[in-house]
Amino acid sequence: MAQNKKKTTAAKKKSNGLNKLWLIGGIVVVLFIAIIVLNNQSNKTKLEDSPYDTEDLNQATIDLLNDENYQNIILPADLQAKIDSGEGVLGYFFSPICVHCKAFTPKLMPIADEVGVDIHQYNLLEYDAGGDDYGVTVTPTLIYFKDGVEANRLVGDATEESTRAFLESTVVE
Repeated sequence: MAQNKKKTTAAKKKSNGLNKLWLIGGIVVVLFIAIIVLNNQSNKTKLEDSPYDTEDLNQATIDLLNDENYQNIILPADLQAKIDSGEGVLGYFFSPICVHCKAFTPKLMPIADEVGVDIHQYNLLEYDAGGDDYGVTVTPTLIYFKDGVEANRLVGDATEESTRAFLESTVVE
């Protein structure tokens, strides 16, 4: 009788251990589902005021939607219309997954504000045809268009000094 009692106690302990394991596993699954749902809701909220013409955006682009340094997004047709108009226009070709762009943009935008230059940001991750259309092989690239053609360009993660010099000599007339 004492042996049966020991077996029953051991079985209960084993059963309790499995129940705890199932409980912990269930909690982990619920937490993952909650994280996914909250992330999707956050993305939907960000997309409501998106300057892009699609909601099918890469996550890296979605992550930049509220970044103060990426608020001058221009669509491909709009950039081409500005170029075709002959007015001077500065296009900044970047990719949200480019480490050099992530380093350069926070330097570029304050300098552009100080100099008084309007920069139109063209996202090559979302609109990759722009690379071919404008001969952009490296990001980041700044291109100044005047009278419908490219007048000058600055390529790569330039220093603050060379960026300021480029903007002042090329764009500010």
